[in-house]
Amino acid sequence: MAIGSRQAAWEFFGAELKRRREDAGFTQVELGARVFVSGGYIGQFEQAIRKPELDVAQRIDALLQTDGFFERTWQKLIDDKRYADYFAEVVELERTATRICEFAPTLVPGLLQTAEYAGAVTLATNPFVTEEYVEEKVTARLERARVLADATRPEYWVVLHENTLRIPVGGPAAMAEQLGHIATMVREHKAVAQVVPYDAGAHTAMGGMLALMEFEDAPPTACTETSFSGTLMDDPAVVKRAQRAYDLLRAVALSPEAILALVESAAEDHRRCAATT
Repeated sequence: MAIGSRQAAWEFFGAELKRRREDAGFTQVELGARVFVSGGYIGQFEQAIRKPELDVAQRIDALLQTDGFFERTWQKLIDDKRYADYFAEVVELERTATRICEFAPTLVPGLLQTAEYAGAVTLATNPFVTEEYVEEKVTARLERARVLADATRPEYWVVLHENTLRIPVGGPAAMAEQLGHIATMVREHKAVAQVVPYDAGAHTAMGGMLALMEFEDAPPTACTETSFSGTLMDDPAVVKRAQRAYDLLRAVALSPEAILALVESAAEDHRRCAATT
């Protein structure tokens, strides 16, 4: 399903929620209280600004006696097979975020990946798939990255571990191109980037990737990801801990001013390696 048609479907979801809520005689605040979210959340669902969690859709069905309509619609809209099941909702949230902060310990984050880098990652984790499968995954990843090209793009801050600059994903030539792309994003003020150097030693996010998202008139979320699973969290206490961990990462990382020199030095190392192979 294309982005435009998917957004139209979410708008239908919201319109149906509003109609059925009003038919049942509930205000947004009253419905929110009964399904354990704020009235503001209900308003954002109805305007297709934010998507509900599955359990919220299920509670709405139960309260409004809609025979599973909202759960079935949710399942259809979130079920984007180009992404892992746990990640489809993260992709939806990226499109409405006002700020995205990421930490990447080994891989360049998807929002910054070039086509060749993304293809190499896909093949490394799925060595027996078809070219069509790889192309679909790469296209989906580049489609996600468009959020940073929009005029209304979110603030994007990324902290990379030095591993991400040194591991030659796709080979040295592809890696040099990838690092050049990161430098371009920084120069064009589409991203603020920092690097945690090897000599920083232990840090607060050694367990895997971390992403924080903020929204207009909605609570922030945190997402953690490992090789085979991920978790999206909006519990305020958990998100606060994740934000603190990210602050500590930035404290040990090199300054944004220093990253261009390091990225360009690493890119040159990869280019020299490519020239000798």
